[in-house]
Formats: sequence, structure tokens, C-alpha cells
Amino acid sequence: MGERLKRFQGRYEPMFTRILLLTIFFTGVTAQFVKPVGDALQDKAFLGGALLSLVGYVLYDTVKDLAASLRLPVRAQVGSPELGSFVSEAFRARTVEIRFLGYTGETLYNELYHRLEGLLDDPGPTRHVSVRVLIPDFGQPMIVPSRVGEDGVTPVDDPDYRKRLELKCQEYDQTLSGIAERLTTGGRVTAECEYRLYPGIPKDKICIFNREQVLHGLYDVVARTVQGSSEPEFYDPKGYRTDLNVWSRAGGDDSKSVIATWNKHLDDLWRLSSPPSWHVLTRPTRPAPRTPPAPPSR
Repeated sequence: MGERLKRFQGRYEPMFTRILLLTIFFTGVTAQFVKPVGDALQDKAFLGGALLSLVGYVLYDTVKDLAASLRLPVRAQVGSPELGSFVSEAFRARTVEIRFLGYTGETLYNELYHRLEGLLDDPGPTRHVSVRVLIPDFGQPMIVPSRVGEDGVTPVDDPDYRKRLELKCQEYDQTLSGIAERLTTGGRVTAECEYRLYPGIPKDKICIFNREQVLHGLYDVVARTVQGSSEPEFYDPKGYRTDLNVWSRAGGDDSKSVIATWNKHLDDLWRLSSPPSWHVLTRPTRPAPRTPPAPPSR
């Protein structure tokens, strides 16, 4: 119903406004020069009001166009290093929900770490934080990440390399979960951070902020890296180089439809995913309330 009213207002407001201003103008002019009308309205300052209404009519479209030009446009694409601004904006809400699907989530982890640490000193309006991170199952054989074969093309599964990435994600998980536990214990904010595993290779990078903004990009799955001069090349997507398309609820009905689809997709994947063996889930619990002192005996 609210959306219908907004569409109705946007469609008919300009017409009604113009009709109203013109009516005031012609009434004022008529009252000024047609005595019976002026006497009926019992006012002698009609001409000034009529002219003012005419000026308002002329300037109406100009003011509307100026307001539209000053409105900040919704950005269509951003780089992964710009995630910090989206994280900061999300943490202005009372309830913060951040969802991620990707590779290791390193770019997002760095921003979350500083924001969560800041809540320990000053939570501001935030009262609940929920962070869910979906990463590949590095315990399974993979073609990305993997070692580049001797022919320079064929991917070769490398358990040791996968283990390095798994340990990195384990560290991120333990760090964020530890801060979340400290926040919850403090009693001013409840927080939970959890990692889960999805099968397959990292192709998509998806960030959802408060279920209202979606950022989506594609990893360069053939990007290569060398860990050391004596080591071979590895297929290793570079998350910080990934450009992300942005959808926001401020973008209109089409954007809202895309956001709803991505929210459902990540919710469904989360239900089907499994927690890693190294994750110890901590449920947010409030400190037990203090027992009020017994009333004095009388």
C-alpha cells in the first residue's frame, strides 16, 4: 500500500501543484479587478499574492530539477578496496547484518575487525551484529586454488596450499568470533560471527549489507601468484582486484527485485552449508541480570 501511494504521489503531485498555483493566481487577479469578487473575499492584497503564486508556478519545475540533480546517485560499480565505506554505513543501523560469499574474505575481514573493535569503546546506535561468511571447503580437492601444472596451464590440486588458506580463514574466524564474544559479554551489544563452507571453487564475490545493499563481482579464476622464488605458480584469485556491481533499494523496483533474489540465494546456501571442523560456535548470550537487593525488614 505504501509503494502504491508513493507511485500515485509521484505521478499526480506535479499536476495538482500546478493546478493549485494557477487557481490561486487567477483568483487573486480576478479579485483585484472584479469588485464583487474582491468584496466577497474581503481582502485587498490580492495582486501581490497572485504574482507570488505565478513566480512559484514558474519556479516549480526548476526547483524539482535542482533537487534531483543534488541527490547523490547510486553508484553502479565499486572496487573491493572500497568495501570500508559500505561496512561503516551498515554499522550505523541498530541491527547490523552482513553476509559474504567468496574466497577467503580478507578484504571484508580487515574492515569488520576495526568496526567490531570500535564497538567495544563506543557502540553508538548498534545493538546487534550478525556476520555470516561462506568460504570454499578447502578440505576438498580443488582446481582453484591449485598449482599450475608443468605444461603451464593444467591445474593440479595442492593440499598444502589449500591448508594455508584454511588456516588463514580459521584465524579470521577465531578473531572475529572472539571480539563478538567480548561484545556480548559486555552486555551493550550482542554479536555473532560464523564461517561456513560451500562446495566448489570461488567464482562469485557477494556482499550483502543489512539486506538492503548487494555487491556482486566475479573473481579472475585464472589469476596467478608465486609464494616464493623457489615455489611454483598457483591459481589464486585476487579478491582485492575484483570490481563489484552495486544494487541498492534506492535504485528502484528492478534493484529491489535483484536484492530480494540475492538475499534468498545466500539464505538458502547458508542452510545447506556446513560449519568447518575448526569452528567453535559461540551463541550470543546476555549477562545474567543482577539480583535486586532484598527490601529492608520492617
